[in-house]
Amino acid sequence: MLLRHGRTEWNGSHRFQGHTDIPLDDVGVQQARRAADRLASLAPARITASDLSRAVGTAEPLARRAGLEVVTDPALRETHGGRWEGLFDTQLREDPQYLEWSTGADVPAGGAETRTQVADRAAPAVLRQAEGLDRSSVLVVVTHGGTIRCVIGRLLELPVDRWRSLGGLANGCWSVVEQGRHGWRLTEHNAGSLPEPVLGDDR
Repeated sequence: MLLRHGRTEWNGSHRFQGHTDIPLDDVGVQQARRAADRLASLAPARITASDLSRAVGTAEPLARRAGLEVVTDPALRETHGGRWEGLFDTQLREDPQYLEWSTGADVPAGGAETRTQVADRAAPAVLRQAEGLDRSSVLVVVTHGGTIRCVIGRLLELPVDRWRSLGGLANGCWSVVEQGRHGWRLTEHNAGSLPEPVLGDDR
């Protein structure tokens, strides 16, 4: 399960965050608590998070409920946005490279990091945390919207120009990927309620 962190003041004001360490705002704290209330019933076996405070602050309420420690990993950080970090959406749209990036092109965000580079560091980090868990166990990875899209795209083996077909995630919502007989598959996306078992022949 890939859980996006709760809201920050920069999310609310439409600023590019990237690696800048912005904490949860009051709404984000409530979103983290709400996610913990819902996801604790899944009895996660392991919780890992980006080392940025907005991800750790989202992971901690669930970890307390589950009786687990949060394992942090900087490989799970958001896309490094270089010169874009801290800029408002209106400012970003004046940059032709941002307009290209926003269409899904694999160009460096703010001159810093491409989507494939994010996937190169984050997808292996998710797989490392999944090692040793059986397929019925729940791993919760608390990270960032852009990182989640890159991880899912890589696990599903989608071409990078198709990763944008995965819609964005709201703050405090999650996506569920699972490994089946024929590889990884996406079973829920941008969810805010507990996953339901899939019944029928499409397993």
